[in-house]
Amino acid sequence: MLKSNSLAHGLICALLVFGSFAASANNREIEVDNQVVTEHKTTIKGKRVSYSATTGTQPVWDEEGKAVASLFYTYYQRTDVKEQEKRPLIMSFNGGPGSASVWMHVAYTGPRTLRIDEEGYPVQPYGVQTNPYSILDVADIVFINPVNTGYSRVLKDEEGKLPSKEKQKEMFFGVNADVKYLAEWLNTFVSRHNRWPSPKYLIGESYGTTRVSGLALELQNSQWMYLNGVVLVSPTDIGIERNGPVKSANRLPYFAATAWHHNKLEPELQKLDLDELLPQVEEFTLNKLLPALAKGAFISPEEKAEITATMARYSGLSEKAIEQNNLDVSTAFFWKELLRDEGKTLGRLDSRYLGIDEKESGDRPDYWAELTSWLHSFTPAINHYIKHELKYETDLKYNMFGPVHPWDRSDNNTGKNLRQAMAQNPYLNVMIQSGYYDGATNYFDGKYNMWHIDPSGKMRDRFSFKGYRSGHMMYLRRADLEASNEDLREFIKASLPAEGVPAQYPR
Repeated sequence: MLKSNSLAHGLICALLVFGSFAASANNREIEVDNQVVTEHKTTIKGKRVSYSATTGTQPVWDEEGKAVASLFYTYYQRTDVKEQEKRPLIMSFNGGPGSASVWMHVAYTGPRTLRIDEEGYPVQPYGVQTNPYSILDVADIVFINPVNTGYSRVLKDEEGKLPSKEKQKEMFFGVNADVKYLAEWLNTFVSRHNRWPSPKYLIGESYGTTRVSGLALELQNSQWMYLNGVVLVSPTDIGIERNGPVKSANRLPYFAATAWHHNKLEPELQKLDLDELLPQVEEFTLNKLLPALAKGAFISPEEKAEITATMARYSGLSEKAIEQNNLDVSTAFFWKELLRDEGKTLGRLDSRYLGIDEKESGDRPDYWAELTSWLHSFTPAINHYIKHELKYETDLKYNMFGPVHPWDRSDNNTGKNLRQAMAQNPYLNVMIQSGYYDGATNYFDGKYNMWHIDPSGKMRDRFSFKGYRSGHMMYLRRADLEASNEDLREFIKASLPAEGVPAQYPR
């Protein structure tokens, strides 16, 4: 009888567990706090590396200590080294806002990378392969998905209700709310994984550069966590104004790089290497074009004709097209116009990619050719990789882009905050990485940011800029995957002070 009761009890428990799983699956509810650890080996720069991958969720708590959201993360830790506390920790974010941390995770710094061709285009079968250039040999990495991206979600309250849209925006979906809750989350992560002694770095891509610029100061001032480096990949404006003539003029170097790539420049310019061409265009942009645009309608006819001719020469566009746009050529028009006579449009985030519109007329492309290509390869790869290699099982949908809008962009002082963090912390260095063919966050805007983060110039030796012959996600091109990871590796090594060197300014 006892045996029968035990069997019945076991069956009831099993049914309860299954019922709980089924209910969770039906509701697609996130597990608030869990993790799965797997062990792996890979080869980086010709050397064998052993590492663990911890995939899971960690709560976001409100001021009363209640879990209000849970963030999905993947943490890679090298396991075949001694003195783990000396290993740098890289905390990685993508952008959007509303984008998962998939892009840099399985295409840039992680130990596995997409199966794509040498230039970054999709190939089948979809999946991932070894990343022989990953920085995991020199640093551990955690990839964090902010609320509503990846598997991260807002949690229901005790009554089973989600916070109102306005409340969610207040808690998570804005420049400053985003920075505040993520800093708290990182404090918990660092404590749980015993990484307080480690040198720490933030890397953000696109809107992620706004995020990490703000986090640099928030971590110092609210969490007492100091960094060695911040890496800005394809940076946004980070709150630094670039309106009017500056915004218009700064596009020209990107136009020139893209026209050069598509062989649309005159032979004298086309025969130059890109590294020879761009300094010419940058010099003209700063010293000729910017002052000309500042004169507006009162520019002299002679100067306007000279500027128009030079812009046409460097952009690959006709003088007529430039005149019709009053010297202020938008990126959308450029994407449509440059290859109009060939019936092709250019990609926004990477202008090496080509699209085909329904009509050749018009002043902007029908769609972004690069984004459809990337989603083509990234989406199946990340879904398969997480479940089958990292063994993390859930019925939640992996949000490549999640519902986070409307996003509160007010009071964006993240660039100034980054400067303040650097001033307070003599160890803190900044590197900017940009693709020359990125039309959304163009490389010259990235340089402009670097010049204006610290107007005093007293910290200019702590900034560096690296450019690549690809677009927004420059690492998709195989040659730039190797180069950009090596630049990261060198940045990390260079920003690690020698033992005993104090964080202070010399007299």
